[in-house]
Amino acid sequence: MVRIGIVGARGFTGGELLRLALQHPEYRITYVTSESQTGTPVAEAYPGLHGLTDLRFSAFDPGAAIEAADAFFFARPDGEAMAMVEPLLAAGRKVVDVSGDFRVRSQQTYEQWYGRPHVSPHLLDQAAYGLPELREDVRHAALVANPGCYPTAILLAVAPLFAAGLAEPDSLIADAKSGVSGAGGRSTMDASYSYVAISDNFRAYSVVGHRHIAETEQELERLCGSPVTMSFTPHLLPLVRGILASCYVRLREKPADLTGMYRDYYRNAPFVQVLESTLPEIRYVAGSNACHVAVRYDERTRRASCFSALDNLVKGAAGSAMQNMNLICGLEETAGLRHPATGP
Repeated sequence: MVRIGIVGARGFTGGELLRLALQHPEYRITYVTSESQTGTPVAEAYPGLHGLTDLRFSAFDPGAAIEAADAFFFARPDGEAMAMVEPLLAAGRKVVDVSGDFRVRSQQTYEQWYGRPHVSPHLLDQAAYGLPELREDVRHAALVANPGCYPTAILLAVAPLFAAGLAEPDSLIADAKSGVSGAGGRSTMDASYSYVAISDNFRAYSVVGHRHIAETEQELERLCGSPVTMSFTPHLLPLVRGILASCYVRLREKPADLTGMYRDYYRNAPFVQVLESTLPEIRYVAGSNACHVAVRYDERTRRASCFSALDNLVKGAAGSAMQNMNLICGLEETAGLRHPATGP
């Protein structure tokens, strides 16, 4: 049994971590923090968890945290975990951080894309980028940087092409659409994410310089061995959860069986399902840790159209974090994550 702490459990990702981790067969939640809800019973803040926990939120304290738990999920806003995790790591605790603090390996690149100094740059080299389908080093890490939801969708959609050297590295265009829960925690949303602004609407945002480009290009460069530049446009859907990514990349040559190549690439990835006769849809992954992918080729343009669908709060955040935690704690990768999608 692994004693688990969740630091920052009042946002959307923190709440999803609670929902999933409380049902995990090998986890015991022993430490839960929220600076705004200190002293409040967890089940009062999340009525859906009545009968599952009698924990109360506390304020984060490193000493108390080290005594209470063996491993921690950090679900704090960007810029906070980097100043908080070092005492836990020094005490031999394991950390999976779901913010962007450790996803980019270069301090200079991080500060360029995130617009703030990195206060613990010495930890960047220690952090494993936590997309287990692409990275073997996750199992041996004490600090894991959980990927962003958009990069997860994009990387899983196109990784087989870049890993095989088939993709022209400056040709990737990623068009991704997310449910509104991907916009941030309950206390950070502005009026542009209100029901009136979202309902019956569909719009692009952050069309130039989205920070998720940095980690996506970083991981694609690692796969193909050469610099990658991509164009990325995120869109906001009038849904609570889910991401659908449509990615377009020019190929140097077309394999005889693209779908077969994808299936071979993901043969040991339990949460990636490669579709052949249908295309990914959000409803068939919502609530699950699955990512559905599909690929098509256009002879006229020499472009592959690569599609993926996932739940931004599960495979794009809390579920992926649990997958990483399972690995670094020596547990079965799929433990606590086998539940199917909620859609019919």
